[in-house]
Amino acid sequence: MKQQIEQLLLQALEALGSSLPAPDPATVTVERTRDATHGDFASNIAMRLAKAAHRNPRELAQAIVAALPASSLVSKAEVAGGGFINFHLAPGAYGAVVAQVFEQGAAYGRSNAGQGANKGERVILEFVSANPTGPLHVAHGRHAAYGATLGNLLDAAGYLVHREFYVNDAGRQMDILAASLWLRCLELQGETIPFPAGGYQGAYLKDIATEVQDAMGRQLHSPAATVTAGLPPDAAEGGDKDAHVDALIARAKELIGAENFQRVLVIARDRLLNNIKADLESFGVTYDRWFSEASLASSGALERALERLKAQGQLYQQDGATWFRASAFGDEKDRVVVRENGLKTYFASDIAYHLDKRERGFQKLIDVLGSGHHGYIARVRAGLAAMGEPPDSLEVPMIQVVTLYRDGQPVQMSKRSGQFVTLKELLSEVGSDACRFFFLMRGHEQPLDFDLDLATSRSNENPVYYIQYAHARAASVMKQLQARGFAYEQAQGVAHQHLLSGSHEQAVHSLITSFPQIIQVAAANRTPQTLVHYLRELANAFHTWYNAERFIVEEAGLRNARIALINAAQQVIRNGLTLLGVSAPETM
Repeated sequence: MKQQIEQLLLQALEALGSSLPAPDPATVTVERTRDATHGDFASNIAMRLAKAAHRNPRELAQAIVAALPASSLVSKAEVAGGGFINFHLAPGAYGAVVAQVFEQGAAYGRSNAGQGANKGERVILEFVSANPTGPLHVAHGRHAAYGATLGNLLDAAGYLVHREFYVNDAGRQMDILAASLWLRCLELQGETIPFPAGGYQGAYLKDIATEVQDAMGRQLHSPAATVTAGLPPDAAEGGDKDAHVDALIARAKELIGAENFQRVLVIARDRLLNNIKADLESFGVTYDRWFSEASLASSGALERALERLKAQGQLYQQDGATWFRASAFGDEKDRVVVRENGLKTYFASDIAYHLDKRERGFQKLIDVLGSGHHGYIARVRAGLAAMGEPPDSLEVPMIQVVTLYRDGQPVQMSKRSGQFVTLKELLSEVGSDACRFFFLMRGHEQPLDFDLDLATSRSNENPVYYIQYAHARAASVMKQLQARGFAYEQAQGVAHQHLLSGSHEQAVHSLITSFPQIIQVAAANRTPQTLVHYLRELANAFHTWYNAERFIVEEAGLRNARIALINAAQQVIRNGLTLLGVSAPETM
């Protein structure tokens, strides 16, 4: 409907001819009105063209309205305020929308790839990307819900979307994981060794240690005294925890050999990564690719990025390290890319990874990260710019923290996983539907209070239940219709939509009509909560109508019209819930 009215406006501007600048179709837009008394759609095109046309905005708006071609969709177009054009839809227009819903079904609201303002822009969406050093926690769940839903919205809006998980399987954190696991294996062999403050202390490692012990046995054994002899003091002894754990890593490689150490690392990584994959799949989150950080070195991508920086004259040597002139590209300071010991930094991997994304043909790089990564954005954009890539191709939505509440109090649920609540535990308590929905109810840039009591309640106060109940109620009407011996004629229902002139029916009509625009706005603004709020509004309009009217009446035209609108609303609710990753039950 929105696009059809925009076409009417474009035809009117073309009819005015040389008296106006040549219209750009991309600028001829209409939006839903916030106040129904102002019509259904409005455009400020006259106000935007007035200066170039050297005409008064209101007078120009009147000329545009006079030039509008006749349409069965519009009952009235009028000028308001300083030059707005308001469109009132004809009663029959909603019949066309309902027909469109039935024709397109699950595709209603979606744009075909390559159409719309984005013209099929290729987007790589990276989200979660948790280190494979432990189980996913609740904060990762919010990242997953946001990233997966944003991917669905971008896809529905016509973008070409590739979803990726960046596996941090190289560097110091993986070494710390392997050393921590080795110590747990030694504990199983009867050795008593103080656990390092900088190690991974979660109980989940004990299960993996049993697996490693069964596979490698005495290959890993070293007496406790040999392990700890000469190590720098840990934090508990007034030392530096990082220096202590780094020395422990070196000792492990010395005692069991680099090959065995790497084998321990791989077992830990694979086991934890498989657990991460399983948790995400149970949450309805899948990826097109799991990208290994280690592959940046093995594929040559890391060296290729550094060579490009070198060729651009953006690297220099200082204190034995190789530095990137990041400050010349908007970063707060220069950055080390190769340490004195010859090892590449995490930052070097970051910029190599983003160059690789660009080389794969992605125009927009969206990284979903936790709050507080402003410095990351500046660093990576500096790297892109220095390598000749557009820095604004990188976009970083930052997800704020989640706090769980039960009985109005913050709650910790974990029994085995250390100082955090796992996503698996949360899913077990409230289910995937409530998790997905509640994580998306507020904007990602705002902290989220997750009410466990509300999420598990079966009442209208629970927003996901309220929306799902609207879908189930619509299904129940069809069962009632059959039980009373009436047949449903969809074509007749579409043809008689003009009979539905009540305020409740018009509210449902209007919201169904706006669904495609909601998808475009939510995708363009990267705001899945836009769709959440829309579905709550549609469910409320549906329930209000359901409670106010009898649907199964004797008069066939009216009955079929109401049933058709019910089915159209149900389809839109189902389409919206599917984009959120939430189920649409037929019964509740």
